[in-house]
Amino acid sequence: MRVPVPDPILPAAELGRVHLIGIGGAGLSGIARLLHARGVAVSGSDATDSATLQALAAEGVRCHVGHAAGQVAGADTVVVSTAVRDDNPEVLEARHRGLRLLPRSAALESVMSDRRVLAVAGTHGKTTTTSLLTMALLTTGVDPSYAIGGELADTGTNAHLGMGDLFVAEADESDGAFLVYSPHAAVVTSVDADHLDVWGTEQAYRAAFVSFIDRLVDGAFLVVAGDDPGAAKLGDHARARGIEVLVVGSGSAAELRLDTTVPDGDGSHTLVHRRDGSALALHLQVPGRHYAVDAALALGVGLRLGLEERLLLDGLAAFTGTRRRMERKGEAAGVRVYDSYAHHPVEIAGDLAAARTLVGNGSLLVCFQPHLVSRVRAFGEAMGTALGAADEVIVMDVYLAREDPEPGVDAGLVARAVPLPADRVQLAPDPGLVPAMLAERASPGDLVLTLGAGDVTALAPLVLAELGGAT
Repeated sequence: MRVPVPDPILPAAELGRVHLIGIGGAGLSGIARLLHARGVAVSGSDATDSATLQALAAEGVRCHVGHAAGQVAGADTVVVSTAVRDDNPEVLEARHRGLRLLPRSAALESVMSDRRVLAVAGTHGKTTTTSLLTMALLTTGVDPSYAIGGELADTGTNAHLGMGDLFVAEADESDGAFLVYSPHAAVVTSVDADHLDVWGTEQAYRAAFVSFIDRLVDGAFLVVAGDDPGAAKLGDHARARGIEVLVVGSGSAAELRLDTTVPDGDGSHTLVHRRDGSALALHLQVPGRHYAVDAALALGVGLRLGLEERLLLDGLAAFTGTRRRMERKGEAAGVRVYDSYAHHPVEIAGDLAAARTLVGNGSLLVCFQPHLVSRVRAFGEAMGTALGAADEVIVMDVYLAREDPEPGVDAGLVARAVPLPADRVQLAPDPGLVPAMLAERASPGDLVLTLGAGDVTALAPLVLAELGGAT
């Protein structure tokens, strides 16, 4: 559901007791941690139990499994996830009681209000770039606060209230959240049509990014991926407004120009050239060109802030990943298993290209779960085309999330577009059968990749078990 953004947005200390509906999600769980760290009394609920709820409870946050009207009793402010429906009993009770209702974006702005915000936006790569920037800054010792749409593997959490004045925030465009923030610096990784269920048209989606740039405070700077046409165009808009722009990419106009990315085991090496003729050696423990670009964007922010380049590079080299972003889940019977959140055709193509650098002469087996009916309607055929970079593909049913089924917009639409022989593309309406299907097809030296933004992530450990246990 969509909750209006209030004007003004109160700082965290003035929210009173806060209850979060959908607290197990990537966004609200981080906000709950930040509020709790500020000494705010926090509670929350989610439809099902999860490791996230259990972790929050262990940290001292009161968590409820299931939704009931009585759970908002005593709250002054209620934060509502966009995944929550209008008829949720806690939402109805909060309205009946006249409680303050906040969307996720306003709640995050509330906890960021006394910090310098470094906002990372973009259709693709924002979670990884936010994570890389956070890790780089942590290594320099500035102790930033952060809120990430995924769990940072190196810290084991998605949010932290630091002692420094910097706040690294993943600025999500999916529901317009990034139009609530007023950043002191911003990164734009890419602008590529998505979330048309919210924005309606590609033009409106792109216009939202322009509005995001217009929210930068005086004296702010912008770092953009120059190889992405949409991001580069935003750079032009920012310059016209007098905003300093730093371009990262492979073109000669880039302030940070990337050479070829060379695979190295499970990671990569990339030489990054500066305008003054010097070069920086960028080493990563994650594979793929797109991750090297994300790291260079993070590097650009750190350099512009005046932080020591050696420490920034050390932090990027120490980065071991973000949960669900080309995450290595284990190896069994000579087969490596990875899991990734990619759900847009561009993201699928990027992760499959990265997987190709890892698998060598082996085969790449992919299980893909399409996410959202509206996204499949818009991009289903392009998803299938991108999946053609694999050797074998299993397509699960569409993960509906907040939407309802629609006739003809289903897994078959994706599967039919995969440019592989028919015997190498399978539909799997029963997810319980998928681990055995993958294990039967995989041989030593192969790589299995579970892919999608839904609950497909739960399958990777089961695949390893079918193969004989992880190492």
